[in-house]
Amino acid sequence: MIEYSEFVRLSRSNDSDERGHAAHLAALAFLDHHGPADEHAALYAALISFLDDPSVKVRAALAYGLLHSLDAPRPIMIALLQDSPIISRAILQYSPILIDADLLGCVRKGEQSMWLAISQRAALSPRIAAELIAREDEDITLRVLRRGDVAIAQELLVELSRTKGQNAKMRGALLARADLPAPARLILVQRVTEALRETRIVRGALAPDRLARLLRDGSDTALSAIGETEACQHKREFVQDLVGSSQLNSRILLHAVVTGHVMFFASCVAELAEVSREKVFTLLENGSRAALTALFQRAGLSVDLGKLLVRLVLFARTADLADDVAARHYVVTALTEELIADYDGIIPAELEEAFAYLSEQNIALARKAARGVMRAFAETTHLAMALPPAETAALLELPAA
Repeated sequence: MIEYSEFVRLSRSNDSDERGHAAHLAALAFLDHHGPADEHAALYAALISFLDDPSVKVRAALAYGLLHSLDAPRPIMIALLQDSPIISRAILQYSPILIDADLLGCVRKGEQSMWLAISQRAALSPRIAAELIAREDEDITLRVLRRGDVAIAQELLVELSRTKGQNAKMRGALLARADLPAPARLILVQRVTEALRETRIVRGALAPDRLARLLRDGSDTALSAIGETEACQHKREFVQDLVGSSQLNSRILLHAVVTGHVMFFASCVAELAEVSREKVFTLLENGSRAALTALFQRAGLSVDLGKLLVRLVLFARTADLADDVAARHYVVTALTEELIADYDGIIPAELEEAFAYLSEQNIALARKAARGVMRAFAETTHLAMALPPAETAALLELPAA
């Protein structure tokens, strides 16, 4: 504490440091004041007087004293917001007095340093976050996206995924968000697939056909996994978008069952057949062959594809396709052999895509299953593996000289 006479001396000093000290003391006294109203009014008048000080150091000291308080006088904080850049940026970043209406004007009329200060505030509303992103500054947009505590509209995240998904940093920031909607996640998976396809080291390591198969299989698995998550949360919009945009085909339906994403498969069939998902799931779990055939026909699938799916569902009831690679390999192999036997090797046109998918999966799953078998054998066996002796002609032995 200092005496009033000393405060007056500091306030009228020619030294800006002393006047700054007085301004800071006045700010702290105002915030901590619990006395008579006339004293409070006098302190308020003192704060106002420091706004006209010619030294930026004095005004900065005043701002520093009021910066983090909810009890700071709003007119003074707004005046400081219009002060020199170093003061206004501090007010923008830290002052809890400012509301969205104050920040919106600064975002729209300001420049990057002001956007940066606002993006680092303790809390950002979805409206301010959207305005910052609308500036189309990559650094500011990344800062906002990387803040998991800031809510961003679902539509904006989808739009960013569509327009900025080619940028690896943007993809990473978007994919790291827990609130990223399923359509945006699918768009980013497609962008990642495109980027991998064009990466020189990837293109040089794999033959074009095999690379295309691997990327297509990875994309299908990602789509099924995203759909499974949405289905488990009882959300229909993702599947509705797939059906509406004609992205749902026989390959995806088969892949959903083969990879054990049954909830996603049930949601797809329910959307196509226009029946409840609960009814579809009950039929998939316990329905007869005739009931399953009728369900797939109602969903608009061809007779041959419907028969194939019925067989796949019946196989899936007895195998853990979600986690057991060997079970997947067995089911895919059995389906492939049955198709060849049923049609005498002449696969109908409507099943060509499905048959090609099963053939690709057969090879990929055989490799995975074989690796699993060899690993399991190596972990459990305690005997050295003895290979048969090589059948080579005996070497001619000459007597020592």
